[in-house]
Amino acid sequence: MTHIDEVAAVDQLSLRGFDKDLARRIRELARREHVSLNKAALLLMRRGAGLVESEPSSTAVGDALDRFIGRWSAADEKRLLAGIAPCETVDAALWK
Repeated sequence: MTHIDEVAAVDQLSLRGFDKDLARRIRELARREHVSLNKAALLLMRRGAGLVESEPSSTAVGDALDRFIGRWSAADEKRLLAGIAPCETVDAALWK
């Protein structure tokens, strides 16, 4: 039994009013860690409260700045990659 399981067995708390971004982040963590939504929410709360360290491989920023810089759609990405494709070509004659 993990520490999260021990805490969950002792106390219960109902939370309401999750915004879309927080709900998405909980689901992403649950999927990535292969745990329930409840365990993912508990882990995020413990991290936020400074009770456990964040995983070292996680990105500190993630998509937190997207609202300031925007997001690319799949179509935007495809256009960019098509536009820079000629720059990816190596001219063998230049490497002689």
